[in-house]
Amino acid sequence: MIVSSYGRVLSNDEEAGVLRGLLRACHPEPAAAVTLVGGVLAVGAGLSAWQVAGVTATVGTSQLAVGWSNDAIDAPRDATVGRTDKPVPSGLVSRRVLFVGAAIAAAACVTLAFATSVRAAPVYVVALVSALLYNWPLKSTVASPVPYAVSFGCLPAFVVLVAGREVPWWLPAAGALLGVAAHFANVVPDLADDARTGVRGLPHRFGATGSLAASAVLLAAVTALLVFGPPGPPRPIGWIAGALTVAVLLIGGNGLVRGGRQWAFRAVLVVAVLDVVLLVGGGVLG
Repeated sequence: MIVSSYGRVLSNDEEAGVLRGLLRACHPEPAAAVTLVGGVLAVGAGLSAWQVAGVTATVGTSQLAVGWSNDAIDAPRDATVGRTDKPVPSGLVSRRVLFVGAAIAAAACVTLAFATSVRAAPVYVVALVSALLYNWPLKSTVASPVPYAVSFGCLPAFVVLVAGREVPWWLPAAGALLGVAAHFANVVPDLADDARTGVRGLPHRFGATGSLAASAVLLAAVTALLVFGPPGPPRPIGWIAGALTVAVLLIGGNGLVRGGRQWAFRAVLVVAVLDVVLLVGGGVLG
């Protein structure tokens, strides 16, 4: 049973609408992807089943907090540009419900982080606060990549600390560069809507072509860090991932030169997946 902010018990249809709104407002695809990556990293680091569950739940609740607060903050802007696909402008859920949900999810995230590892928890709290600061006030400034760098850099560091090991310098560096690359690629589809409402983060100043090019360069740097950062000679999976990265980026770059941004965008996504596979399957977390 859900009660409205006016004390009225909602009907079954209204309850279903609120639940759909909460689901859509959490940005389910990227939230699920980041949560899955967190869980897979935990498995790759050799954590116990309890620790894997704790890491996954911590990451998942942080994604809920970030997604819900993002849609609550952006609701007036989404209404201005006619984003009826968004749950607040479409009337499925109110901003107040999203803000309350975000607060509850953030509190749960902090609690779960400390329950998983007192030593590692402060690192993930930094990641959560950083991500929330992106939603406001950094999203529309030249510092917009900073929260992505901090939060994505903290994620693998959190996992390694939960495992009781020291964090090598190159691991959070690779995570940070991966986060910034994701930021540059992620804004490209929304550049037109963002321009209408005055959002001017750093990728917006680069434009679509510049943002895709920057993302590709950053992802190449991530691959290099993951291949050559760990001690000892690079592993076979590293050489394979490096070769595939070069090939995919060359194809994407050729498409970008010819005006095919979709090819460049797909290339960026493929290399991002390769980097995650390399991070998990390359033995760098062990």
